[in-house]
Amino acid sequence: MKIVLLGYMASGKSTIGREISKKLDMKFIDLDDYISKREKRSISEIFKVEGEIYFRKIESLYLGEILNSKDSFILSLGGGTPCYSNNMELILNSEASSIYIKADIKTLASRLIAEKNQKTFSCRPRR
Repeated sequence: MKIVLLGYMASGKSTIGREISKKLDMKFIDLDDYISKREKRSISEIFKVEGEIYFRKIESLYLGEILNSKDSFILSLGGGTPCYSNNMELILNSEASSIYIKADIKTLASRLIAEKNQKTFSCRPRR
């Protein structure tokens, strides 16, 4: 079984994916984490050094690699993944089931603000 979770950034794809993977005893893959491991650097570093076009090309490459694997998995996409290249076509033409995770604007905004604040505070040097 292959399940692909898609939705806006902060909609809960990774959180839900991890829970489903535990309940179904299946491997969980976060596409951004997968890309970071394969590229041996963070997503923000890839964007900063190589640019978005490079990132979107490798994102599509690694998405295809995962979808074509023989393994069962729960895959959480980045919020923008379905919008670029032929990624949505790759997903729809694969044997994976895709599930759209929906959250309202108020929820998305509060989660993104909380995440931004957490990163801001955690990056400050200690005195």
